[in-house]
Amino acid sequence: MRCTGQIEKSLRRRGFRFPAGVDEAGRGCLFGPVYASAVILDPERPISGLNDSKQLDPEARLALAGEVRRKSVCWAVATATAAEIDRLNIRQASRLAMRRAVAALRPPCDYLLVDALELDWPVPQQALIKGDARVAAIAAASILAKVERDRALDALDRVYPGYGLARHKGYPTPEHTRALRLLGPTPLHRRSFAPVREALQMSVL
Repeated sequence: MRCTGQIEKSLRRRGFRFPAGVDEAGRGCLFGPVYASAVILDPERPISGLNDSKQLDPEARLALAGEVRRKSVCWAVATATAAEIDRLNIRQASRLAMRRAVAALRPPCDYLLVDALELDWPVPQQALIKGDARVAAIAAASILAKVERDRALDALDRVYPGYGLARHKGYPTPEHTRALRLLGPTPLHRRSFAPVREALQMSVL
């Protein structure tokens, strides 16, 4: 599947000046916030190599994130906390983080291209399955969200040592689930997720 800017070009021909791509990172993690980004690309400053962030190695993601920040019309990154995830559920918390990112765009967007989800936002939009591998603006958003979340997890690894957060970024790897059983959940673990809930129950027995 090839990531292109054809959808954005088509929207601009229809009169939409600021179509934004939106995506999230960290939805399947056991720890920490879910991150979201919204990006309005500049058609006069194309960025080559954009793709789903999961298909890129860390060095390529970092380099492309820098290009996205420099060359885009505007971009924003936002989060929903672990507590919000537990209160709302991960799907709704992901939408909340996405809306926060969209709300921070200046100039505001006039069309949304969202990876898989629809948002409660007062502009026309498309929810695109595998949009981060098909649409340049969504790929750019996926890269920023992933890079910012990874950076945060590297810092939080020093706050909560012993869990391996810098290595697995909060995903449910064997190392992470073993540390949960041994150390118990931190205040930033998502208690509504089964492995964390089970570790919490074990810690009070």
